[in-house]
Amino acid sequence: MSEKSFLSFFLIPVILILMVTSCSAPREEEIGIELQEILMDHAKGFKIYQGAGYQIIEVTQAFPGNHRPFRYLILNDIQADLPEQMYDATILLPAETIIVTSTTHIPHLDLLHASDKLIGFPNLDLISSEQTRKLIQQHRIRDLGRGAQTNIELIIDLQPDWVMISTLGEDLKNLDLLQAAGISAVINGEYVEQNPLGRAEWIKFTGALMGKFEEANIIFKEIEKEYLAAENLAKKIKQDERPTVMAGVMYKDVWYVPGADSWGARLLHAAGGNYIFDAQKGTGSIQLNYEFVLDEAQDADYWLGASDFQSLSAMGTADRRYADFKAFQIGNVYSYTSKKGETGGIEYFELGYMRPDWILKDLIKILHPDLLPEYEPYFYSRLDD
Repeated sequence: MSEKSFLSFFLIPVILILMVTSCSAPREEEIGIELQEILMDHAKGFKIYQGAGYQIIEVTQAFPGNHRPFRYLILNDIQADLPEQMYDATILLPAETIIVTSTTHIPHLDLLHASDKLIGFPNLDLISSEQTRKLIQQHRIRDLGRGAQTNIELIIDLQPDWVMISTLGEDLKNLDLLQAAGISAVINGEYVEQNPLGRAEWIKFTGALMGKFEEANIIFKEIEKEYLAAENLAKKIKQDERPTVMAGVMYKDVWYVPGADSWGARLLHAAGGNYIFDAQKGTGSIQLNYEFVLDEAQDADYWLGASDFQSLSAMGTADRRYADFKAFQIGNVYSYTSKKGETGGIEYFELGYMRPDWILKDLIKILHPDLLPEYEPYFYSRLDD
């Protein structure tokens, strides 16, 4: 995995967009008292309101920090009596052609049986989904370029019914351009959620945009059921039975680890692990020096998230200092990057947000194998000598 890929997953970027200003939550009269809020179970970053013949989605946490809510009208009846208010985008159902900009959106489409609606994506090689790769091979999905080089002109030429933007990268700067061209652009802020189930619940956001909210709700409920069952299983583990866990690797002499309040750290706790870096508060990636990590984690029982090294020998060759850690010496080093799509896309970065139940079971199997005797890990694999 490249340095850029690692940092983009764990490190929350600073968004310097001056067009968005802070404001208070909308008043009831702004929304319309006839609307019924569809309550989310875990997600904090968006709300859905049901009206007669339409829904209103409000994204309240599109990126870290204070900002005004982004409001989208989902219309399935053009004769509907609508509240008088401004919308950042209006989407008329059914949506037949769409563009998404993050691999984490791809599983939503697969699960909702809507992959055939996708007509464009930036850097197709990143996609691992077998279902979507078949569509790529049939030349039904256009490559929109890479990152900051995303081809906005091509997006406009394709005239999708909507574009989903992730604020984890540089897509947000294109919002004004798309809106000026009359393209409905919506912001997905799933990565801001630090509750693993909260991130997965964003499938309801995509479901509403596709006119498939009920299907999305059923899918999420099954994932939630599996996650909570695994979490409850691990809750039986006594504190003195929880092994110590270290994480991360070095890039240019800086050791990056998930902050103690992050999505990844929460999964470690839920799996019955004792995270070595619990004192390092934060939801993003924490930068540490080698000496500090050695002092804190030299005797850790497990090392999880060892980049995309294929073996312990490859790790040791890359940096001999890795061999100073007990977890390395006894072979308890695990990576989540071994499972890849046919063009090199890492499944964990694509499917992991949507399947926290699988990640949690993987971690329980590693740390407490007797709790899941028949389970085979999906994402994580142990590095061989």
